[in-house]
Amino acid sequence: MTETSQATARDKPWLIRTYAGHSTAKASNALYRGNLAKGQTGLSVAFDLPTQTGYDSDHVLAKGEVGKVGVPVCHLGDMRTLFDEIPLEQMNTSMTINATAPWLLALYIAVAEEQGADVSKLQGTVQNDLIKEYLSRGTYICPPKPSLKMIGDVAEYCYKHVPKWNPMNVCSYHLQEAGATPQQELAYALATAIAVLDELKPRVPAEDFPILAGRISFFVNAGIRFVTEMCKMRAFVDLWDEILQERYGIVDPKFRRFRYGVQVNSLGLTEQQPENNVYRILIEMLAVTLSKKARARAVQLPAWNEALGLPRPWDQQWSMRMQQIMAYETDLLEFDDLFDGNPAVDAKVEALKEGARAELSTLDGMGGAIEAIDYMKSRLVESNADRVGRVERGDTVVVGVNRYIESEPSPLLGEDGGIMTVDPAVEADQIGRLEDWRAQRNADAVTAALADLRRASREGRNVMEASIAAAKAGVTTGEWAEEMRAAHGEYRGPTGVSKSVSNQTEGLDDIRDAVDAISDKLGRRLSFLIGKPGLDGHSNGAEQIAFRARDCGMDIDYEGIRLTPDQIVSAALENNPHVIGLSILSGSHLPLVEDTLSKLRDAGLGNIPLIVGGIIPDVDAQRLRAMGVARVYTPKDFVLNKIMTDIVTLADPEAVAAE
Repeated sequence: MTETSQATARDKPWLIRTYAGHSTAKASNALYRGNLAKGQTGLSVAFDLPTQTGYDSDHVLAKGEVGKVGVPVCHLGDMRTLFDEIPLEQMNTSMTINATAPWLLALYIAVAEEQGADVSKLQGTVQNDLIKEYLSRGTYICPPKPSLKMIGDVAEYCYKHVPKWNPMNVCSYHLQEAGATPQQELAYALATAIAVLDELKPRVPAEDFPILAGRISFFVNAGIRFVTEMCKMRAFVDLWDEILQERYGIVDPKFRRFRYGVQVNSLGLTEQQPENNVYRILIEMLAVTLSKKARARAVQLPAWNEALGLPRPWDQQWSMRMQQIMAYETDLLEFDDLFDGNPAVDAKVEALKEGARAELSTLDGMGGAIEAIDYMKSRLVESNADRVGRVERGDTVVVGVNRYIESEPSPLLGEDGGIMTVDPAVEADQIGRLEDWRAQRNADAVTAALADLRRASREGRNVMEASIAAAKAGVTTGEWAEEMRAAHGEYRGPTGVSKSVSNQTEGLDDIRDAVDAISDKLGRRLSFLIGKPGLDGHSNGAEQIAFRARDCGMDIDYEGIRLTPDQIVSAALENNPHVIGLSILSGSHLPLVEDTLSKLRDAGLGNIPLIVGGIIPDVDAQRLRAMGVARVYTPKDFVLNKIMTDIVTLADPEAVAAE
């Protein structure tokens, strides 16, 4: 048989995206247009943390966060600038937005209408998955039940008015980043989808429900164990089909297709020998492209240096070219599924499905995903602790981290440290434009639009129409979110630390003895306060530090994410800790640490040693130490027991004096 006869007609490539957005709408627009000119076929918008959590750029919690991990969008003018000269009717746009998804979609629709687009032809996705925010990412605003209702509002509106739009992207990506096993990632994502479908079913005629179910898409993660990850994707396809048939009675197979986009694993990227990340990203991409029946519909890849900070345009180009070479130079898209009938693959897929079904059964017994948030959070913290422990012990090999660590200096790391930084002046500039926007808009129209939005929220109406009207009237992101907070309250998510049980014993006996000894010396149990100032919701690192410190016998005060420096100082005044630790992964470490240190000194607590962890370039680490920070930890400091030993040392006034 010839090679040609084995092959089939060449498939259309997946959507090629890069996850992008930074500093300002104008700068992000230039980046988008540049990437589209290089062959990118869809947009994936990253919003900054104030936008994600429903604050305007001049809010106290937004200080230091504006434009850092994405683009700030405070109002219609920002959204208009973001998509200037980009015809939205012809674009496929993914927006990574959750708590404020109804609002950002409203702004997007308003801009599309300004462009003269036929809204019914708009294509794209809002992530709009709040459950994983409670479990792993932390950009939630309202409690679970009203949040689920708003997810339903978006889906119902899109079904009626924007039928080609995906109103929800069930996001298991961050679950894996938080430590989920493949079975947990399958089960928790599918449980989320079930909760949403149960919410949607009463909203539409029974004959139209399959159409609505068919618009639910997924956004997944693919790690370095690419055979297991590929089998996980095949398991997702089978389980989704099974759920839609058996639970919801959907007969037509076209509405049971498992549609997903992917970003490969960022958790596995390393600060040490960052050039190795290129190979990791490529291998991980194979998991979601090799199996035709479980191939991603859209792929966005991190850059080689994202363990260090924001990628520059050249770094994003590198990731884009990786996709293009796979799609256009190889013969991958010319063949049917390469794994059908493979006994090893079939066995692994069945094992993953069995494990996921068991976990789904447990969640069902608790009343579903909404009722099981605390349980799922604690399970993720435990799984992540197991993962961290395996890396520490060397049971899991990470090249350049715990094996083969000898290295030549990387020529890729130039004067900028290999990352893009955001000019601090960007925040003041953004605030200035926001103030101008407020001054120039029609105040009466804003008041009327907010009143209608308030009524819609409190009466239980669909908020989308009122949100679109508010967008056109000039309402801001913070004003929209404040109405949601007023109507539904604000949620504080579980940390997962207090309910989790550790299996870690190796190497802790000596540290436990040291904690006991210093506690006797201090006259009370060594107390460690952990705070996450600002809006960064990536809590995995803080949770693992708290988890290990508790295992070592310390008294832990960790209240979770999204704290102001004033709140951290108040907690320190109340609990009088021996050491304070701050975790900041958003790049806002300099202003937030400086503010916290100043407030600690004003409160007479300047003698308490402060340690800081995050994605912190060397030059910033030097500046933090010059401010008075006792220790700085970055992703390369993966041995948690070493950090525990440092905390014990810092709690001993005599040891600190000797340093």
